[in-house]
Amino acid sequence: MTVKKIAVLTSGGDSQGMNAAVRSVVRSGLYHGLEVYGIQRGFLGLINDDIRPMDLRSVGDIIQRGGTVLQTARCEEFKTPEGQQKALANLRKHGIDGVVVIGGDGSYRGANILNKLGMKTMGLPGTIDNDIPFTDFTIGFDTAVSIVVDAVNKLRDTMTSHERTSVVEVMGRHCGDIALYAGLASGAEAILVPEVKFDLEQIATRMRENFAHGKRHSIIVVAEGVGKGEHIAEEIERFGIEPRVTVLGHIQRGGTPTHNDRILASRLGDFAVRKLIEGESGKSCGIINGEEVLTDIEVVINTKRPFNMELYELAMRLSQ
Repeated sequence: MTVKKIAVLTSGGDSQGMNAAVRSVVRSGLYHGLEVYGIQRGFLGLINDDIRPMDLRSVGDIIQRGGTVLQTARCEEFKTPEGQQKALANLRKHGIDGVVVIGGDGSYRGANILNKLGMKTMGLPGTIDNDIPFTDFTIGFDTAVSIVVDAVNKLRDTMTSHERTSVVEVMGRHCGDIALYAGLASGAEAILVPEVKFDLEQIATRMRENFAHGKRHSIIVVAEGVGKGEHIAEEIERFGIEPRVTVLGHIQRGGTPTHNDRILASRLGDFAVRKLIEGESGKSCGIINGEEVLTDIEVVINTKRPFNMELYELAMRLSQ
C-alpha cells in the first residue's frame, strides 16, 4: 500500500529534541509529497480525535525549543481494546497510512499495538533516560547530561567553600546512564546506579581519607532508581560524613536541546519517514556507530539496554 498521509505524536515524558524530531518528520514528509498530521497529547489525542494537518509553518522556529509543541499526556484508555479501536478508527477516518511515535518504552508499546492492528508505525527513541536499546543514544539524553554536569559544576563551587559533600539525585529509575555519563564528565567521587552494587561505608571511608589528605569537597551522583538522595545522605551521615542533597528533578527535561540532540532527532525523523514510504512498519529507528538502523519494536520492548560497565569502571578508576 502506498503511503500518502502520515501522522506524528509525542508520548510519555517529554525530552529535549522532541520538537526537532517533529519538525524533521513534518518537513521530510512534505518534501516527499505526503500529507502530514500532528496528533496532540499523544495517544489521548488519538482517542479524542485531536488530529490536525501540519505544514511548514507548523514547525517553524521550534528546532531550538525544549518540550513538545504537540504536548504529551498519559492515557489509560488506550490500554483497553475499546480505546485502541477508537484510536485506529480516528486514524482511518483521516485516511492516515502511517504514524511516527516519539517517546520511550511506554510509547513504543503503544506503537507496537497500532502496528498489530494494521497501522504502519515507526518509533523514535525520545527519552532523556537513554534506556531504549538498539541505538547508541536517545533523543534528549545528551541535553539532560549537559544540564546535570552544569549543575554539578556549580555545586562544586559552594561545596568547596564549605568543605562539604554533595549528593546529587538525577533521573533514571531503571537505567543509570544519566548518572554514569554526568558523573564521569563532572569528575564525581562516586556514582550510584541501579545496575551496580555499591558499599556506602566504603564510599564514606574513601571520602574521609580524601578530606584528611586535603581534598575540600566531594560529589556523589545518585540515579533515582537507587533510592532518594535524602536516604543516601542519611546513610552516609552514619559514617561521619555531613552531606547536602540536591534533587535536580524535572529541570533535567527542560531547556534548549544540544546540537547533538537536534542532529540525532533530525536524522531519525527523516529516516522514519523514508522507511514508512518504503513500506516498513513496526520498527524502531536508531543510530549505531553513526549508521541509521531499524529494529523490530517487538524486540526493542522485550530487550533491556546493556549497561556500559567499561565506562563505569573508567569513572571509578578516575575518581580515586
